[in-house]
Amino acid sequence: MKTFLAILRRVGRRLLFSLPALLGVVVVTFVLMRVLPGDPAVFFAAGPSAGKAEIDELRHQMGLDKPMPVQLVRYLGDVATGNLGRSLTTGQPVVADMRARLPASLELTCTALVIALFLSIPLGVAAALRPGSPIDHGVRMLCTLGVCVPTFVSGLLLIYVFYYLLGWAPDPTARIDIFASTPPDITGFYLIDFALTGDWQGWWAAFTQLLLPAFTMALFVLAPLARMTRASMLAVLGSDFIRTANALGLKPLRIVVAYALRNALLPVLTITGIVFSTMLGANVLVEKVFSWPGVASYALDALLASDYAPVQAFVLLMATIFVLVNVLIDILYGVADPRVSVE
Repeated sequence: MKTFLAILRRVGRRLLFSLPALLGVVVVTFVLMRVLPGDPAVFFAAGPSAGKAEIDELRHQMGLDKPMPVQLVRYLGDVATGNLGRSLTTGQPVVADMRARLPASLELTCTALVIALFLSIPLGVAAALRPGSPIDHGVRMLCTLGVCVPTFVSGLLLIYVFYYLLGWAPDPTARIDIFASTPPDITGFYLIDFALTGDWQGWWAAFTQLLLPAFTMALFVLAPLARMTRASMLAVLGSDFIRTANALGLKPLRIVVAYALRNALLPVLTITGIVFSTMLGANVLVEKVFSWPGVASYALDALLASDYAPVQAFVLLMATIFVLVNVLIDILYGVADPRVSVE
């Protein structure tokens, strides 16, 4: 009970201390959107051919005729009440658009992260156990390719091989085949909603549709995770307690998994949190290549249209997720290594 209360106190303090950072993100994003070239009133008033009176009226409706400090104060008041504005592109409240699209991005990002962890941790451990061997060189070459090849290139290559040449993958458009029915909107996550309704055929269709974009994103983050695992394992394997465990005759598998890997996980947890937060914002190319209806592609379309509200909401959402992920990583530190106090 005391540990649980300590965790709650730590989470509360971290969230409280993060409020100034979130406020700074909101203010900087607001100012940047106003100084970017382009006038949204001209764009949404049927282009440059629109009359001056029509543009002025739209600017008044959008509040763009007010001084920037007045606009900022009004926007901060709306954010404090949960009103993130209305998208001029879709005509819907931004909160509704985000709620509809966020599960798609989270499902893609979480699946890609799980795939990356399942590949990178064994590869990093294998490379650390045999430094300088062909396995080590192969892992480092794979990491180099993962960093050098852009996500849209690897995505197009995967589509060409597995969809066009081999025909193993389904049509890489949207979250599910256009001829298949979507699940009931329970959580917004197709895999969970299909499982809750017992539609396993639909679940398999959604899962196969998810694999190619998830592997594309996993290849992008495989390099930092595998390299951090390798470096951390090499440092731990040279420690005194590992040499003591070997001298005591403990089984090699137990030494690697129970002692070395567990102590090497702390840096990996840190980079995992950073990678996850980065993936949510950086997967816009993957979403565009695979026509995935996520929040990143939604924000990009709004940015190209000079639609302020969705872009500002997207940046605020990413900053909030980054804060929450870092709080979660702090808690997982204590799980991975009991020597790390919750306080």
